[in-house]
Amino acid sequence: MAAPFAVAQTPLPGAAQGADIVFLGEQHDNPDHHARQAEWVAALAPKALVFEMLTTDQAARATDDARQTQGTLQAALGWDAAGWPDFAMYYPIFTAAPEAAIYGAGVPRDDIRGVMEHDVTAIFGAADAARFGLDAPLPLAQQTARQALQAQAHCDALPQMLLPMMVSVQRLRDASLARAALAAFAETGGPVVVITGNGHARTDWGAPVYLRHADPALDVIAIGQGEAGQDPAGAFDGTVDGAAVDRGDPCDAFN
Repeated sequence: MAAPFAVAQTPLPGAAQGADIVFLGEQHDNPDHHARQAEWVAALAPKALVFEMLTTDQAARATDDARQTQGTLQAALGWDAAGWPDFAMYYPIFTAAPEAAIYGAGVPRDDIRGVMEHDVTAIFGAADAARFGLDAPLPLAQQTARQALQAQAHCDALPQMLLPMMVSVQRLRDASLARAALAAFAETGGPVVVITGNGHARTDWGAPVYLRHADPALDVIAIGQGEAGQDPAGAFDGTVDGAAVDRGDPCDAFN
């Protein structure tokens, strides 16, 4: 694995050049982050793009014809119904690699709801769970830290009994990103770029952990994006800074 690096401006970090799979993290509602992702995707010229925001079914609708305009792709993907931020921020990422195959890593809502009733390994598939390391319980310190982060992210409005399930959902999403990225590499030969939130790109407990478990020989690089001098939480192979977004008080939604 490449040594960590720090980047202050937008040029593509050298460690990402030649990597098999590159995770580009983001804050979902930050236009600056998406503009940089589009710039870096153009520089990497990946054979495949993997999106956290798309399910497998949605990705299949990203045909060459649908990708011709922002409006046609937005409609084909059913983007507006999915609850993600403005598609205008994401479309330049698609056009930055117009020949790249599109893969979806999003977990269907039925599977997310199923975590309340079933073990996450059963939803993911027992064989793949073992392959990617999803069947292994988290160390107690990490489980505790992740539950605390879930509580904080939801402004302490969640019942305590739901916090372990929320961590399981995040692990399911991480492993699904890893599986999609590995499939994209196997089918296209790479390089592969993964577009995802910073939390899923982190190398200490995000998707790269599951990907490296499945195939330690892959050269995997993960870049996180911060805001206004504040690095994203977690470990990355490199981080960059970006402009901040005024979100008001996120806890207002829980009041």
